[in-house]
Amino acid sequence: MSDNNTFAGVPAVAVVVPVRNEAGNIAPLIGEIAAALEGRWPFEVVYVNDGSTDGTEIELKRLAELYPWLRPIRHAESCGQSSAVRSGTRAARAPFVVTLDGDGQNNPSFIPALIKAFDDNPRIGLVAGQRVGRKASLGKRLQSKIANKVRGSILRDGTRDSGCGLKAFRRDVFLALPYFDALHRFLPALVRREGYEVAYVDVVDRPRLTGLSNYGMWDRLWVGILDLAGVWWLIRRRKRVPEVSEIK
Repeated sequence: MSDNNTFAGVPAVAVVVPVRNEAGNIAPLIGEIAAALEGRWPFEVVYVNDGSTDGTEIELKRLAELYPWLRPIRHAESCGQSSAVRSGTRAARAPFVVTLDGDGQNNPSFIPALIKAFDDNPRIGLVAGQRVGRKASLGKRLQSKIANKVRGSILRDGTRDSGCGLKAFRRDVFLALPYFDALHRFLPALVRREGYEVAYVDVVDRPRLTGLSNYGMWDRLWVGILDLAGVWWLIRRRKRVPEVSEIK
């Protein structure tokens, strides 16, 4: 892996990684991200330190001195995964954003497949990874399956795995969505609400690299009843998506 981006200028792809207390996972994951993207697209990697209390910030500062395409930002206190994804997307300069979890369970080698899916259809606003071969415990897999089934039956978003952190989307589309905690769980339904299509790519799950899970059950597995009702209401209230063109 080279120690600098092989492209100059504004990046085409930004990889946003929310982390909380993941110091031991940062360097290996950054290496894998670079290996997946170098020589393909000009890129940047935006790490969002979501109020970590371990050595995460020290590690990010060290690595940022080695890799000019690494842009660490921080939350003064932990605000949750959706907030970190939003902060990273707002900081990103690229028109396309890829997100993945900072624990190493999302394999960056699938990033090119997600990005290339946008070439197939200009109406695609989101490409969502859907995990196969889940490495979580039986209890977590069961909870996730139930939550996805309930969400899918109410929102009918055609998504079997809304909790996969590996996603790619158009930055402008994401920033147009209404923001709330747990937004990342509802991206397919809300992107469809804006009139865009959603594509899916199967991705192989793998065990966490080191450490323990830092986001709780409510952040990672379940959606709140009020959030689910709120998204259902938002979808119902969008009667049609306007097609806008300039008058010449």
